[in-house]
Amino acid sequence: MMGSSSKNVRISQEGFDALVMENIHDLGMDPAEALADAIETLKLQGVDLSGILKCVPGISNAKENPVVLALDALRDMTVKAPHLDEFVPDVAHNASIDIERVGDALDTLWGLCSADGSENVSIARNNGGLEVLISICSGLPRHVPEERALVLSLKTLAVLVNDIQCAETFKRSDGPKVVMGILNEFDHNINILNSGFAVVAAAASGNEILKEAFMELNIDELLVQLIVAQNGSNIQSLFDALRVLLTPDDTRVLASQVFGYARRFAKIGMARVLVDALCHRLDQSSLVSASLSLRAVAVNEEICRMIAENSGIDVVLQCISDTGMQNNKAAAIALCSLLSKLAASDANKSAIVEKQGLNTLIQLSSIFAADPAVLQEIMSIICVVSLRSPENAASAMEAGAGDLAVEAMLRFPTASQLQRQACLMIRNLVVRNPENRDIFLNNGVEKIIRLAKDNYEICKHAASDALRDLGLENYND
Repeated sequence: MMGSSSKNVRISQEGFDALVMENIHDLGMDPAEALADAIETLKLQGVDLSGILKCVPGISNAKENPVVLALDALRDMTVKAPHLDEFVPDVAHNASIDIERVGDALDTLWGLCSADGSENVSIARNNGGLEVLISICSGLPRHVPEERALVLSLKTLAVLVNDIQCAETFKRSDGPKVVMGILNEFDHNINILNSGFAVVAAAASGNEILKEAFMELNIDELLVQLIVAQNGSNIQSLFDALRVLLTPDDTRVLASQVFGYARRFAKIGMARVLVDALCHRLDQSSLVSASLSLRAVAVNEEICRMIAENSGIDVVLQCISDTGMQNNKAAAIALCSLLSKLAASDANKSAIVEKQGLNTLIQLSSIFAADPAVLQEIMSIICVVSLRSPENAASAMEAGAGDLAVEAMLRFPTASQLQRQACLMIRNLVVRNPENRDIFLNNGVEKIIRLAKDNYEICKHAASDALRDLGLENYND
């Protein structure tokens, strides 16, 4: 067995059952004692028992578990395809009754797996739920295009596939190809698109191999086509899938391909398509996800300029203004993060200033004056816009960036990231603009910066740089 130092080690249902039976036959324990000993032993060894049916094989009836019952019902309503390693719905005799029963069983399974705080997802994974659902997804569109059953299959699949081992099963079972086939076939059905792209987002999250699998199936072209076709409809999962595909979040790989994918998306027009999407009245979740998706596409200066050339700066600034009036914090943060990324281009820095973007940001800061997360993002943009640009730094001070920095640092002394960002912004506002130094020093900023430096390790370098460029000799003290 595994040593006691093992952490988050998994065991199969078969392995668990074998240990219980070993306790009974080899050690002479009664069934209840054998079960309790197996559970305790495995817990002490750090084994993850989530999803394991903790019962005595042949005595306790594991089949009474509602998840297992639902999966068995789905298996009973399917037949083995003659030449394929898959199950498809048995609609040969009475399609209307059979498909209704399939839908009911899927509804039960979805209800169980979507319940918060339960082990049902793990139980479904351990008992072949992923394979059953992929088989149903593979069979339904070809035989009976039944929306309810297909949507329920996809929704349940999305919660099961968000796991490394299940993602491997998903790939091995041709899951990407099956899901892409559904998305292409039902490209006008919003419910199926939402559920299908939720599977893409869950499967590709933290998984470089599955990102590549979907890209090989030309999901980029499909996403561009669908976002254009939906014309601003709130299909958040489309944006979520795009964002996940372009996020380098698989810690198992040294070099992600997502930056190449972003350039590929930009080449086929995704930057323009996303800017157009932001022009529509998206709901909050879709607006946040679309903003983060556009940020993920903007991986180099060329793409940032391309976004600006397609009115991206104007659209983002308008959206920021709108979210301020709507007091929409999540969207404000996402849009500010996007604008900060776009400001990486020198041409875009000037455009933001020329379009009164600094005034828009200061106005937003007054609306969210009590929220350090929003203020931090605003200061990040001003920091980037002011970098190596005395003209922009002067404009930022005129708009009120100096007051913003001092007031935010005083108001949120325990927000370490905000304190660091304020130090970075102050440094950029004074390093090439000596006329701004006295303004800050007369506002007592030295004491505030030194306090941040003393209190937070992450502020030390930024605070020292700010003190130095404020003209203070003892900046390293």
